Amino acid sequence: MKHTFIATLLAATIALPAYAADYTIIAPAAPGGGWDQTARSLQTALQQEKISGNVQVQNVPGAGGTIGLAQFSSQAAGNPNSLIVGGYVMVGAILTNKSPVTLKDVTPIARLTGEYEAVVVPASSEIKTMADLVAALKKDPGAVSWGGGSAGGTDHITVGLIAKASGVDPTKINYVAFSGGGEALAAILGGQVTAGVSSYSEFESQVKSGTLRLLAVSSDKRIDGIDAPTLKEAGTDVTIQNWRMVAAAPGLSAEQVASVTADFEKLHSSATWQETLKTKGWADTYLSGDAFKAQLEKDVSATEGILKDIGLVQ
Repeated sequence: MKHTFIATLLAATIALPAYAADYTIIAPAAPGGGWDQTARSLQTALQQEKISGNVQVQNVPGAGGTIGLAQFSSQAAGNPNSLIVGGYVMVGAILTNKSPVTLKDVTPIARLTGEYEAVVVPASSEIKTMADLVAALKKDPGAVSWGGGSAGGTDHITVGLIAKASGVDPTKINYVAFSGGGEALAAILGGQVTAGVSSYSEFESQVKSGTLRLLAVSSDKRIDGIDAPTLKEAGTDVTIQNWRMVAAAPGLSAEQVASVTADFEKLHSSATWQETLKTKGWADTYLSGDAFKAQLEKDVSATEGILKDIGLVQ
């Protein structure tokens, strides 16, 4: 009887799935944007690579991700199976919204991707080049409306930097913030704003189909496969890169943090994730552990300086 029990126990153990955790990932924005795309790409890769079992994605939009961040930090505390995606946009939103909850209230795991900003107008727009857009901005800053992500995020910072580089008071820009990429795209396509600013991947299909005109990208040099000048080439001395990250809940043990980090190390090197990076056009800027925490502190400090410089933070 004893041997039969042990054999049964071993058989049950062998039958267990190879993955360790069923994750829930919070995408702190509406469907369609970069964070939503990131969360759902993580969901697919974690499941396909059998790093995790069933992975759920929940959208909690609003205030540049700070609503989702606050909910996550309070409700997921101590839960090693809860994750949240975020990034540079969230860093700025925390500062501009004076959020009581910051990235110090979660457990940063890894920086995942980097992506440059794109400036677009509807295909029907009279604005044909970046020079045309800057000329209109100089003539009447308030008459040029810009659609992008939440206030204080990468899109907003980019517009402020464009204004500053063009000799326009950044506090005079007419920036219209949207909580998700889908909403911003609809407004741009509908001509509700003069121009749109967001990560290139959010505009790619419309640029390729001809419904949006791509004026410039915010990289330091031209990007292979993208037919557009850099902002610098177009005469506006601005370079900026958006990045996205994943964080775990607060209150985890060192062992739990190590386990989650190990899962993302596996994900980063997996064929599914590497193919996702190529398909989405995301740069592989993976950084984890203490190195990422140190870089995050530098980014927060630098962003605060930029936001003060362009008048978004006092």
